[in-house]
Amino acid sequence: MTRTIAAKQDVSSPRAIVDAVYEILSGRAGEPRDWDRWRTLYAPGARLIPVEGNGDGAVAPRVLDPESYIVSRTALLDSQDFFEWETEHEELRFGSVAHVWSFYEAARNPGGEPIRRGANSIQLWNDGNRWWIISVLWDAEVAAKLTDSD
Repeated sequence: MTRTIAAKQDVSSPRAIVDAVYEILSGRAGEPRDWDRWRTLYAPGARLIPVEGNGDGAVAPRVLDPESYIVSRTALLDSQDFFEWETEHEELRFGSVAHVWSFYEAARNPGGEPIRRGANSIQLWNDGNRWWIISVLWDAEVAAKLTDSD
C-alpha cells in the first residue's frame, strides 16, 4: 500500500491531528471519507481501541489497526449522515510524548441533537518532524443513555 504524505497542517500539533480525525470522520451519507489522509495520521503499529458491549451488558476493548477501523466503519459512514466534533480538549506533554483527552459529541447533522457522546484517550508521539497517533482508546454513550442521569 502506498502511503500519502501527511499534510503539514494535520500533523503540526496534537490539536491539529485530533481536529483532522474529526474532520475525516464527519460527512454526509455517500460522501467518501478521505481514508488516505486518515492513514497519514497514524504511526506504523498504531492501535484504535473502542470499548464495546457484547450484548450481555459486559464491555471489553476491541483492538483495531487503522486499516481494520476503515473496514469496520466504511459501510456505516457511507449509509448515513454522521458528524462528530470535539466538546473538550485536555492536553499533557512530556518530551516527545503527548496525551490528549478529547471529549466529543456526534449527530446526524452538524451541530444537531447528539446521538452519541464519549471520550477519546489519545496518545501521540513527535519524531522531531511531526506528530503521530500511537493509540486511541475510547468509550461512547449512545442516544438512549444520554437522557439517563448519572
